[in-house]
Amino acid sequence: MSTRTGHNPTARRLASVRWAVAGLAAAGLLLAASFLPLAVGAPAVPAQPTFPHRAELVAAVLSEDAPKQLELVKKLVEAGGDPLVEQALAAWRQGGVFLYETNDTRTPFLLDPQADPDGQARALRLADGEQLKDPAGKPLRFAATDLTPVDTDSKLRKAIKVTLDLFALANPDPKMRRDAVTKLGQEQNAEYLPYFEARRTKEREKEVVRALTEAVALTRTVDEDVKVRVAAINQLAELRSINSLQFLQKIEKDNKAVTSPGAKETFEAAHAAVQQIESYLAMGNLFGTAFRGFSLAAVLLVAALGLAITFGLMGVINMAHGELIMIGAYTAYVTQNLFRAKLGATGAGFDTYFLAALPFSFLVSGLVGLILERGVIRFLYKRPLESLLATWGVSLVLQQIFRHIFGAANVQVNSPSWLNGSYVVHDVLFAYNRLFVIGFAVFIVFATYLLLTRTSLGLQIRAVMQNRQMASALGVRTDRVNMMTFAFGSGLAGMAGACLSQIGNVGPSLGQSHIVDCFMIVVLGGVGNLVGTVCASLGVGVTDQILQPWLGAVLGKITVLAGIILFLQWRPAGLFATRTRSLEG
Repeated sequence: MSTRTGHNPTARRLASVRWAVAGLAAAGLLLAASFLPLAVGAPAVPAQPTFPHRAELVAAVLSEDAPKQLELVKKLVEAGGDPLVEQALAAWRQGGVFLYETNDTRTPFLLDPQADPDGQARALRLADGEQLKDPAGKPLRFAATDLTPVDTDSKLRKAIKVTLDLFALANPDPKMRRDAVTKLGQEQNAEYLPYFEARRTKEREKEVVRALTEAVALTRTVDEDVKVRVAAINQLAELRSINSLQFLQKIEKDNKAVTSPGAKETFEAAHAAVQQIESYLAMGNLFGTAFRGFSLAAVLLVAALGLAITFGLMGVINMAHGELIMIGAYTAYVTQNLFRAKLGATGAGFDTYFLAALPFSFLVSGLVGLILERGVIRFLYKRPLESLLATWGVSLVLQQIFRHIFGAANVQVNSPSWLNGSYVVHDVLFAYNRLFVIGFAVFIVFATYLLLTRTSLGLQIRAVMQNRQMASALGVRTDRVNMMTFAFGSGLAGMAGACLSQIGNVGPSLGQSHIVDCFMIVVLGGVGNLVGTVCASLGVGVTDQILQPWLGAVLGKITVLAGIILFLQWRPAGLFATRTRSLEG
């Protein structure tokens, strides 16, 4: 009988079984080998954070050598990340650290802030924060009135206070370190100087290093040595330290009429430093005002661009344009809530809501504008006064509808994380949300230009604007062009509302606060002229920001309006006159 597997079914089945078992065994070995490094190299529990300064804290409490005790307390400045050390030092300064003695052992501890109805609280060891137990292993509880605190004197309490104040120097957040250094430097406490100097050699963040340098110089401005004082003042002038301006002004005032030695040199140095910093501050304010003016111009441009389409190109006085802006803002609010409900209030998913809100605002406002044009405006093309009154009535109706749906109070539209904060250049803040609005306005202007000059719809819009009857005779569907043009202008208003939701309040009266500015810009730039709208927005925005600090918000706007009226008396067609079609025929 043959035993070859190729001719014996039983042998073939046995071979198959053997191969299957071998395959399973190999897979098991591979799987075990893959988990072996994890089982051997990974710890059974995650590593716990280490707090090396707690031993120094215990040694400081137990030490009976006053100078050594002070030295140990000062070393605890580096323990800023240990909450137990901070809590223990604060308690020690207030007489809240005690000793538990058993045989030859002394264990420092503090009491848990939460006490039971009998006034007793858990005893927590300073070494590890765990509850103190007696030799039998029973947890100990004490009343503060039954204990004798560890002795302290004025020097030790002062050293503890300095250490607690300087804990922020070890904060892991650079901004927190910078703010803490700035605050401590303004105290002008000479005891902080060694810690500032030591920290400056370790610090890697440029902003924190600058803050430490300012703090050292500001502290040395009160030094008794005239040379040190004058050198520190000159250093603050070189740093253009705005935080030290009021201190330098006080030094200048205090030494102006003093005849004591060194007062003249101090006054001259402080006077020169104040002038230098004030000049730097004035230049920063100039650039800040220019940026705010450009950002306001961008907001006005995005808001007025839709009106430049509907009013400038179509000749329709649409008093409901502000409400189309409001609809875009509320669309952004609804989009935000939908993303929050699906993706949560934080995270990368939620931060994308604004990118979705922009096209949604365009579509919703464009649809409302389309309904408005088909339902009301197309019957009033030949009657501008009636169209003004009708759209004003529509605006009131829309306001009441949104008040009924969302309430009369403003709603909160949160900015995504990538629009929060500012970019700082020489102490001038460039807010990310305003930078985005400026960039978005440039994009919208460029897209509108391409639409009007590079598409068939734009060609038809310009043809109808130049000569409606001739365009109609050539086969252009003027009603369709009117409808699409008004919908496009309304959509632009909606995106303007979405942008405004990031830099202002969103409420039913949002549109009313921008409609007058929009009409002023369109008329000032020249009706139907895109370049004129851009230039008028820049002029109005920058002028408004320049006048507001001097005249106030209301009087500044009145002055701008008066200036526009006087300009139109001299040039009625606006900055850039252009031919526009009428809607007769």
